[in-house]
Amino acid sequence: MIVTPGWYMALAAVLFSIGGAGVLVRRNALVMFMSIELMLNSVNLTFVAAGTGLGLIEGQVAALFVIVVAAAEVTIGLAILVAVFRGRATANVDELSSLGG
Repeated sequence: MIVTPGWYMALAAVLFSIGGAGVLVRRNALVMFMSIELMLNSVNLTFVAAGTGLGLIEGQVAALFVIVVAAAEVTIGLAILVAVFRGRATANVDELSSLGG
């Protein structure tokens, strides 16, 4: 059995759906960050599979760019989350909806 890029696309769709459900259902900020990372990794899988299927290197270059952006997002997001957690002692986004002092 040969694994074609279509199989990778289907796997990426499933991973993206799981990540989207995690963002919509969960209320913990850390779990939401992990779900967003899962969604970004599914996009990376799509880029690499499409690039491999077409015989181009641009898919891997785009995936590398997404990894760099995701690393920056995690760094800034976790810094903000730690700052908010120190002030409020909770990571529940429902309780953090009002950002006033």
